[in-house]
Amino acid sequence: MVGFGIDVDPGEVGLDAQRLRRIDTHFRRYVDDGRLAGWQVMVSRRGKVAHLSSYGLADREAGRAVETDTLWRIYSMTKPLTSVAAMMLWEEGAFELSDPVSRWLPEFTQPRVYVGGPAARPVTVPATEPIRVWHLLTHTAGLTYGFHRVHVTDELHRLRGFEMGGPEGHDLAACVRAWAELPLTFQPGAEWNYSVATDVLGRLVEVVSGQSLEAFFAERILGPLGMTDTAFWCPEDKQGRLAALYAGTPSRPQAVRYDVEGKRVTKPPTWLSGGGGLVSTTRDYTRFTWMLLQGGQLDGARLLSPRTVGYMTRNHLPGGVDLTAFGRPLFAETRFDGVGFGLGFGVVVDPVAYRTPTSVGEYHWGGMASTSFWVDPAEELTVVFMTQLLPSSTHPIRSQLRQLVYQSLVD
Repeated sequence: MVGFGIDVDPGEVGLDAQRLRRIDTHFRRYVDDGRLAGWQVMVSRRGKVAHLSSYGLADREAGRAVETDTLWRIYSMTKPLTSVAAMMLWEEGAFELSDPVSRWLPEFTQPRVYVGGPAARPVTVPATEPIRVWHLLTHTAGLTYGFHRVHVTDELHRLRGFEMGGPEGHDLAACVRAWAELPLTFQPGAEWNYSVATDVLGRLVEVVSGQSLEAFFAERILGPLGMTDTAFWCPEDKQGRLAALYAGTPSRPQAVRYDVEGKRVTKPPTWLSGGGGLVSTTRDYTRFTWMLLQGGQLDGARLLSPRTVGYMTRNHLPGGVDLTAFGRPLFAETRFDGVGFGLGFGVVVDPVAYRTPTSVGEYHWGGMASTSFWVDPAEELTVVFMTQLLPSSTHPIRSQLRQLVYQSLVD
């Protein structure tokens, strides 16, 4: 982290420094009134950091401040890395997007779909078509999350031990086998539903590559990009830099420490979650966004071709509709209005419906602890925001951050 900080005057890249400071003024209030313990934000344009600021504490109880090398649980911001990993293998001809995943994961050979009945006696029918690689990348496979708590299939996941994590002793292969035994929420390709699909995709990466997801990430993504602090757990020698995890609700805005969940990352995980398992820094994740903005390469390391990145970050929902039209109205790390979905990213298709002066084609995602990022190719802009508050729906941090960033663009 030595020497990592602001490396361009904001005015040189079309940003107003005084307007950028409004970001800090606004989000300081979140710390001062107890809604957040601390936060960090990095705004880059044309591959240069124009704004980097932090405020508050990484660990409120220990009095430890947020630093440039603070480690954050990024949860679902892991998903874009897993999607990139899969598309790296796709570029090598390892599979086609239309291939049934059962070719590598035979447990999905005969999926069944829920059509009625209680969790104790669900009624199912055979899937009308196989789950394909494309379905995993777009969250249209019919899979779900136990924490949604709105559908019988969510309850079935919880009964099998899948809510925030997985059953004790399950590795990724065992988790995937268990999910394959549960009925799908809908027919593959029929709807969009935020789900464990990216975790299944991570297992596909393992089987196809012959490496663990951890090894593939380290060798093919994290190492080449210089993401030296990103990993599936935080070893003891780095735990002094790990931010504490907090939880809150709109009705109880004061953030409360949540060590039961927070300490999970202080030891090697039983299963490698490509959907939500990584710890990272603002600096590391910013380098990932720069790679995407620069068409799949950074500092001479090419992970993907520009055409592949462009294809991943187009809206893949049928008919070009947004998530409101094609998705289930459940929790996800994005708003639904004006947002489609690509291969691992939410993609803005209508900024007016999105209620933000962003660009068509801006792509993004976030994590369960209120972290977020976006890449705006039209503006050559990337933004990474880190904090540690569960759940990410507690406060409108992401929409507020967007309006504060875009009002600072003046060229």
